Amino acid sequence: MRLEFGFGEGIQAVEVDEGNLLGVLTPNAVEIGLTGEAEVKRALDHPIGTPTLRDIVKPGEKIAVVTSDITRPMPTYAVMPALLDELYRAGIKPQDITLVFALGSHRPHTRAEMEKLAGPRALAEIACVDGDRSDCVHLGQTAHGTPVDIVRVVAEADRRICLGNIEYHYFAGYSGGAKAIMPGVSTRAAIQSNHSLMVMPEACAGNLEDNPLRRDLEEATAMCGVDFIVNVVLDEHKHIVKAVAGDVTLAHRAGCAFLDRLYCKEIGEQADIVLVSQGGAPKDLNLYQTQKALDNAKHAVKDGGIIILMGSCREGLGERVFEEWMTTSPTQESMIERIARDFQLGGHKAAAIAMVLQKADIYLVSEMEPDFVRRLFLQPFAQAQEAYDAAVGKLGPGATVIAMPYGGSTLPKLVVP
Repeated sequence: MRLEFGFGEGIQAVEVDEGNLLGVLTPNAVEIGLTGEAEVKRALDHPIGTPTLRDIVKPGEKIAVVTSDITRPMPTYAVMPALLDELYRAGIKPQDITLVFALGSHRPHTRAEMEKLAGPRALAEIACVDGDRSDCVHLGQTAHGTPVDIVRVVAEADRRICLGNIEYHYFAGYSGGAKAIMPGVSTRAAIQSNHSLMVMPEACAGNLEDNPLRRDLEEATAMCGVDFIVNVVLDEHKHIVKAVAGDVTLAHRAGCAFLDRLYCKEIGEQADIVLVSQGGAPKDLNLYQTQKALDNAKHAVKDGGIIILMGSCREGLGERVFEEWMTTSPTQESMIERIARDFQLGGHKAAAIAMVLQKADIYLVSEMEPDFVRRLFLQPFAQAQEAYDAAVGKLGPGATVIAMPYGGSTLPKLVVP
């Protein structure tokens, strides 16, 4: 059977015996109702776990709306018009609303980037600012010891409204919800403390309830307080197909449940070999982006198996800190040990790759130089068929296979009868 995977602007093809193939994981067919701004308005009119926003806020209150920065696909521009109309309907004045971009550990925005994110209407009507990590209010610390230091314009607001998109997150379980506050408008020290928990096995995609990292960030957010959220789920074209609004936890969980219906793929057993791709350009321009598909694929592979990761990576590794960790670490294990004591953005993805390597070998099909790939603790191939043949040669002709042509968007979940 011929399987095709997006690879840069083209494809990689692999011939697999149908008797060895356990499944091809693609997004589930889910009935979609309203989309885009109409779906946002529906969610605002039907909040989960709270009154409507117009019944929560009061005239004269200072409102902080916290949203994602330029590194996230959250379409803030599609949410703000309906949100502003809702606030104005409640008697809130434009001068009492501030849209705060949650930078986490990322760089500040240009004015053009702010307009792209917020949309022209919000930029013209209300204050739009980056979260200033140098001006925070200390609210205490979590049971884990994470300092709760929140950007002042958010901490001192009368009401906090958080926006975000919900997708799988490889150590927080899911994005969205409380993550707008922690790490969104928190200090580097707080992020370091919280994200150091990523090495715990329960800190993984699709896991919320016993995820220590998620528990810690939600505890921190509760100390700050969030009055209302608007979160969205996007399809593969980054269009809004679901919106949830209301309580920071209850509404978020409802959004996560919808995401699962769309992208969670139940499997009856793990495979010896997993063939996985991000789906091609632009998602596989570098290894930093392609890593997302790898982290989802780890849930489908047996211990001691092989993941064949297909990504053009024509731009190389894609991030300076990530490259430094990947190319200078003496061993795979050293990256995991380092991230636990010295969390660094970029380094966290290197550590995530090292954690996958504890479970399975990684055969990387890319456009990068083979000797360079070997320095990254990965085995290099130019063609997916060549990599698959090598994997079968190692594991035997009866090796089972799972294919994930959209690895960044599909999360395998092992369900044992």
